[in-house]
Amino acid sequence: MKKINVKIRGMHCASCANNISKNLKKTDGINSANVNFSTESATVEYSENKIDENKIKKIVKDTGYEVVEEAHNENHHDHEDKNEKKLKWKVIISVILTLPVLVRMFWMWEVPGELWGISLTNWIQHDLTFLVVFIFGWQFHKNAFKGLMRLQADMDMLISIGTLAAYFYSLYSMFTGGHLYFESAATITSLILLGRLMEQKTKGRASRAMQKLMELGAKRARVLIDGKEVEKNLDEINIGEIFIVKPGEKVPLDGIIIKGNSNLDESMLTGESLPVYKQIGKEVFAATINKDGILKIRVTKKQEETMLAQIIKTVEEAQHFKAPMQKLADKIASIFVPVVIGISILTFAGWFLASGDIGNSIIYAVAVLVISCPCALGIATPIAIMVGSSVGAREGILIKNGESFEKAKNIDTIVFDKTGTLTEGKPKVQEVLVNKNLDFSIEKVIKIAASLAKNSDHPLSRSVVEYAKTKNTELINVADFQEITGRGVAGKCQEHETEILLGNLKLLEEKKIEIRWAVETEEKYKKEGGTILFVAHGDKVVGSLFITDEIKKDAFQAIQKVKDMGIEPIIISGDNKYAVITVAQALGVKKYFAEVLPQNKQKEVKKLQDKGKRVIFAGDGINDAPALVQANLGIAMASGTDIAKESGDIIIMKNEPLKIAEAIELSRKTFRTIKQNLFWAFFYNILAIPLAIAGFVSPMIAALAMSFSDLTVIGNSLRIYRK
Repeated sequence: MKKINVKIRGMHCASCANNISKNLKKTDGINSANVNFSTESATVEYSENKIDENKIKKIVKDTGYEVVEEAHNENHHDHEDKNEKKLKWKVIISVILTLPVLVRMFWMWEVPGELWGISLTNWIQHDLTFLVVFIFGWQFHKNAFKGLMRLQADMDMLISIGTLAAYFYSLYSMFTGGHLYFESAATITSLILLGRLMEQKTKGRASRAMQKLMELGAKRARVLIDGKEVEKNLDEINIGEIFIVKPGEKVPLDGIIIKGNSNLDESMLTGESLPVYKQIGKEVFAATINKDGILKIRVTKKQEETMLAQIIKTVEEAQHFKAPMQKLADKIASIFVPVVIGISILTFAGWFLASGDIGNSIIYAVAVLVISCPCALGIATPIAIMVGSSVGAREGILIKNGESFEKAKNIDTIVFDKTGTLTEGKPKVQEVLVNKNLDFSIEKVIKIAASLAKNSDHPLSRSVVEYAKTKNTELINVADFQEITGRGVAGKCQEHETEILLGNLKLLEEKKIEIRWAVETEEKYKKEGGTILFVAHGDKVVGSLFITDEIKKDAFQAIQKVKDMGIEPIIISGDNKYAVITVAQALGVKKYFAEVLPQNKQKEVKKLQDKGKRVIFAGDGINDAPALVQANLGIAMASGTDIAKESGDIIIMKNEPLKIAEAIELSRKTFRTIKQNLFWAFFYNILAIPLAIAGFVSPMIAALAMSFSDLTVIGNSLRIYRK
């Protein structure tokens, strides 16, 4: 199974997206197709052994739309800017030509003279209307004809039928002495063009954050080849090549520093304002800015695999989400146009039978056609998702799937993993104790502990190793090393062939070691809220290390914010009860789970769900993966290297708990906006169509109202930008 994203040009309404989607879905080999009018793209999942990428693109082209190839993707926004300028001039000239025709409704200006027995005044109205309808409004008729040839109806068909009906009836009336409706045909065309221009401008603003994200990366890199610097395009650079980044330049690709050190600005990816110090062996990411030193970097990721590329891909995929309500709206939109044409015909027939006035009957039928355009229904969800996910990316909140917006709506409980989420995750050794009943020094206790810990990546182990470095402790080699989840580490001292241990009381009990001194020590320190690791040599506990982890500066603010949202906070940790109690009390959290093994965190989440709770789990995304998947919504605190493998629905790029609360707030706000958009889109059509049928709405007012409904939905979505 493979998934591709196809950029499409030429869609002008939600019905276009539905037509493309329908043709893709009915093709053998295509499992799913999601076409998004707002992002002008399609996400297609297909079986490679049945269909290929070129065939998928051909289906889009055969439906009547242009596929933007990858090579031209960079120029896509330039093309859109040119289109906007072109449309702007069309609107200006169209409005200028329409004004004299429209003004005659209120001021009966006259031009003396006749041609073929018809006044020059009528000829001028006709000529101006002809230019507006057939020159500046030609796109509506062209698209309508294409749709007709494929038996596919869309919004342009409604506009085309409406304006042509008003124009040709007026042309007939001009020769027979009837009433003219040229102003309706010209005004509808001008107003729809104006609406399209305003929609394009506001839609452009919605995608601007995404565009800026795409523009963050460098275009070329200075690669070292045989000791010389050679500039290369990023797509020509392979893994293992070495490039140079000078002060003030962007890092072009993800890699490892092999020479030099510097401070790097990673704010464009993480939202972190302070530069991060990097030295030999540290990973750097594409689009970050080198502040001072000269760096030599070995490439570890190709252009399409970098952290920036993954973020862009993730955000794009999230923007294709459709809420169940939107799927209903899309179904309605797909049958809406034929139904509206039918209603319009019935409106004409009803008014003609009732009044015998063919002119008014046509105008009322035209009003039904124009006011019923289902565009607002089609863009209600995608435009809100586009804005919400773009805002998230800008703020260091990566929303991996659009379902996150819906999942957050009814959440009532959030479970925070303590270490690394609410606390710094960088424990520090505060004190080392020795068992005075034995002949062991503090230096030897540190030596045993650090020699074991150097083989482990656990934060507690790293803190022990760092402490040993400050004491210039010489470490020994350990054989038969074993990491025991939730307990500690074990091995064999190669010098004395003796088993050595570093871990908690449970580990000592399992190894059947005398624990009297360990119990007394833990009793003494446990209420201070730290973690105690015991060091054993042979069958004796020789010492202990007291380790603490600082609470993050914005953790209290994050807890308060989730409480204000009506969500109950719970803390979960594998640490001892008193360490967890200390953090819980400091943050004002009443409920907590302590001494929970990593594999049991998922079970605790499941227990809460079984009680009817809707749960968010917020963790570091490494050993918390099962719990993140089990939760109704998983939020992972991630480093850049974890982007591709995180199990969470949302990834917090900046390692701050407050961002978790902001992610929930953004998700809820976005989903609330989707509901508002769909309500107004449905409400508009439910109210507008009966008014048009009853003859209370003129075609000009209908065109204005239809454009206004689109702008209402877009404008409402743009409110998400407000913090």
